Amino acid sequence: MSRFFTTDDNIGDKTIKITDKQDIQHMMKVLRLREGDRIDISDSVKWEYETEILSMNKEVVEAIILDKQKFTNEPFLKVTLFQGIPKQGKMEFIIQKTVELGIYEIVPVFTDRTIVTDNGNFSKKIERWQKVSDEGVKQCKRGIIPAICQPLAFRQMLGLLEGFDLVLFPYENEERRTIKDALRELEHQPETAAIIIGPEGGFSDKEAEQLKQIRSQCVTLGKTTLRTETAGMAALAMVMYELEL
Repeated sequence: MSRFFTTDDNIGDKTIKITDKQDIQHMMKVLRLREGDRIDISDSVKWEYETEILSMNKEVVEAIILDKQKFTNEPFLKVTLFQGIPKQGKMEFIIQKTVELGIYEIVPVFTDRTIVTDNGNFSKKIERWQKVSDEGVKQCKRGIIPAICQPLAFRQMLGLLEGFDLVLFPYENEERRTIKDALRELEHQPETAAIIIGPEGGFSDKEAEQLKQIRSQCVTLGKTTLRTETAGMAALAMVMYELEL
């Protein structure tokens, strides 16, 4: 069944409404759904519903609730990816794949080696990147839509890291301590984690030292140096395997 999202105010005791025009157009024009067809609907917070379409038009789709349950496809661990902003085009790939792997949210970060090509105007990029996230969760049937946050400066990111149970800093110059070492030494199951990935060229020496001085764990992802669009996915997959599976 296809997966769609709605807001709490559209959920009643027995029926659910979908009012997003793009979703409705996708239902009618692409999926060719009709009255009587079944769809999955998530409230993006806690619950997912199995429903059957009662009526549909260009303005609203109404469906009867057949079953309600808590999310079954959402990881317990909420992982935030702080991604050094890469060159054009790579961010969409990063979002698509990390959403599939279970990321909770993605925060673009301006670093010393970020190459800015649009004078720092990211409003349209954020909107486009959020659509990539929206489309990704529908395909893999997750319960939430990971947020693509407004970009931060490196120093702003540093101020947020204290709020995470686990902070991992994969670094190409770290040769001994592996991400497996860091994860298997944990005394308690974390609820939140941050993964910090640099742009092309990695972090500057100054940035790396700043990260080492706070509570982040500097780790290696292996013997090879990964591209920025690969490193976040690899780290996330390792974390999910060790702490979720």
